[in-house]
Amino acid sequence: MSLNLEQYVAEFSAQNINGEHLLQLDGSKLKALGVTSSQDRAVIKKKLKEVKASLEKARKAQEKMEKQREKLRRKEQEQLQRKLKKPEKTLSDATEGTKEQ
Repeated sequence: MSLNLEQYVAEFSAQNINGEHLLQLDGSKLKALGVTSSQDRAVIKKKLKEVKASLEKARKAQEKMEKQREKLRRKEQEQLQRKLKKPEKTLSDATEGTKEQ
């Protein structure tokens, strides 16, 4: 509707075309759905291309965030392990010092 193509809403609804299905449509499928105007098909295909690019960009950003979170989690885990190992060393050093005396 935002593309001023309201005349196709009824047919798309009747064919259960949802967002996921919409992204899979190409020129021939649009034609089969009743989008007979090549100009209208071009408008729809252009918008679908923009939406796909936007989705891909969002997916990549999400993957980047997940990698950053994982890297931070690993770093925190390594720091925690180092902290846990330090007291063991100082404890063993302390016992060795008492043995020498």
